[in-house]
This record gives sequence, structure tokens and C-alpha cells, in this order.
Amino acid sequence: MAVPKRRQSNARTGNRRSHDRIKPKELSICRGCNQPIPTHVVCPICGYYMGRTVVEQEES
Repeated sequence: MAVPKRRQSNARTGNRRSHDRIKPKELSICRGCNQPIPTHVVCPICGYYMGRTVVEQEES
């Protein structure tokens, strides 16, 4: 069984973990209502997605 010969330094451990942080959500602008929404998601405000209205919204 493989066992490390020497202890790994804190810098090497930190360099390995540098990509593990939580990244912010990617937001894009809806072309229908100009509101920021997550990418690849139907707009919850106007129902617009990929150049067309997918979900009809009820006016309240």
C-alpha cells in the first residue's frame, strides 16, 4: 500500500484546495424584461427563454 514518505506542506495543501471555493452564480440579462436571471433558466418574471416565450404569465 502506498504511504507518503514526507508530510505535505501547508502551501501545497492550500494550492491543491484553491479551486474548492464556492463560486458566485452566473447571471445573464433576460432579453424579454432586462432582469438578471441565472443562465439556462426560463425567466420567472416574463417566461422568456432562448428567443421565445415558453411560459405564459398571468397578470395579477
